[in-house]
Amino acid sequence: MWLAPHALHVPDGFLSTAVSVVGWVLALIAIGIAVRLTRYQLGERQIPLMGLLAAFIFAAQAINFPVAAGTSGHLLGGALAAIVMGPWAATLIMTAVIVTQGLLFQDGGLLVMGWNILNMGVFTAFTGYAVYVLVRRLVGEGRRSRLAAAFVGAWLSVEVGAIATAFELAASGTSPLYLGLPAMASVHALIGLGEAIITAGAIALLQASRPQVLEAGETAPGRKGASFMMIGLMVALVVAIFSPLASQNPDGLEFVAEREGFLDRSLEPLFELLPDYSIPFVPNEVATTILAVVIGTLIVFGIAWAIGRTTVRKETIGE
Repeated sequence: MWLAPHALHVPDGFLSTAVSVVGWVLALIAIGIAVRLTRYQLGERQIPLMGLLAAFIFAAQAINFPVAAGTSGHLLGGALAAIVMGPWAATLIMTAVIVTQGLLFQDGGLLVMGWNILNMGVFTAFTGYAVYVLVRRLVGEGRRSRLAAAFVGAWLSVEVGAIATAFELAASGTSPLYLGLPAMASVHALIGLGEAIITAGAIALLQASRPQVLEAGETAPGRKGASFMMIGLMVALVVAIFSPLASQNPDGLEFVAEREGFLDRSLEPLFELLPDYSIPFVPNEVATTILAVVIGTLIVFGIAWAIGRTTVRKETIGE
């Protein structure tokens, strides 16, 4: 049995062992740098926001939206996390999401997880953030320019992740670059529009409700901060409830893999806990999907929160 890839979640079998090992080495280096730098960049008030962003991104990734040519896509979230908290914190947030997806739901392979972290986490975060900053410098610091910058940065972040995946497939001998690159870039150019709309919409909502989050990446202290955290977590859980409405069309990578003839290279996972976002003992298809995504959302929230607590210097907590 093989599992179809979801979005840019590359399954084991698509990449060679050598390429996969390189991905793990680079991912661990990136994570190590992220831990070191966010240790000095984050404060106590930003810790809950890491959990909220991770929970929302995880839940939103469970909802595929239809795009042209019978394909589908979903939010990646790296650009959104980077715009709100910076690219290094976003790297840790996306790592929490991707590791949970791979280990708990078998969404993405274990051997290739390093590249999944890089493609969907590191590359999207840094691309989205760099473009966001550049566009704001070019067009100004107003609210509309912020939304335009978020839109462009999010769209381009998906393209960079897709192009990187095409190069990895080519290096592994899975799909030649002259076929894989245009296929991945064109399909994800459409998927990126959905990413851009969702990202700009989320930024617009934060601008209207909690502008200080965008200015400093902080939640307010005291009761207001607690209320914001609870509301944010509830929003993520509500998004999770809508996961059964996800489009059943093949996502971008699956579409390309099927068209280029390498879909059957996907390998069976080494173990299965909650495969394909389902609970084995819950027979109802809708209920099992909702329950699995809700569980995952809460777990990711806790993991990202814990990463924040252990990453932030003890001297900054309680200041």
